[in-house]
Amino acid sequence: MLATFGAGAGQGQSPDPYNIKLVDIDGRETTLGAYRGKVLLIVNVASKCGFTPQYAGLEELYRKYKDRGLVVLGFPCNQFGNQEPGSNEEIKAFCTSRYEVSFPMFAKIEVNGPGRHPLYQWLAGPESPFAGDIKWNFTKFLVGRDGRILRRFESRVRPDSPELVQAVEEALAAK
Repeated sequence: MLATFGAGAGQGQSPDPYNIKLVDIDGRETTLGAYRGKVLLIVNVASKCGFTPQYAGLEELYRKYKDRGLVVLGFPCNQFGNQEPGSNEEIKAFCTSRYEVSFPMFAKIEVNGPGRHPLYQWLAGPESPFAGDIKWNFTKFLVGRDGRILRRFESRVRPDSPELVQAVEEALAAK
């Protein structure tokens, strides 16, 4: 399915990230618009990766801060070592049964290359303050309530690391 940025893209304006078209893990079309005004932690995830146990930390972070406005968004990707080979149904079953994931999960996407999803064009494309290819699974982007990309955390930065937790708390405190 082709995803687009929506109004303003290609006209010299920054795309509105809330218009980016997405498909959730159950196959329903949606956008980031449902999360307008929230702090987002967007993560490319995989089920067969050395970093897969970070699902537990992501879920813990989500449960701790969701009432204050944090939403963790998981985007499965099979571009790194074939570490997410399953179907969306298999990915959902794995995440819920193994890690009790309750944060929103989405259909498998590409985060690099010519098939890069528009979400990752916005997060890591040339116009982003954090431009550059995604190096591996569990790269994390923190987006403020105003839709600005605040931070990029590479895979080795765990969800419970002081650096990430402090950035989340600062983003949640900003109004």
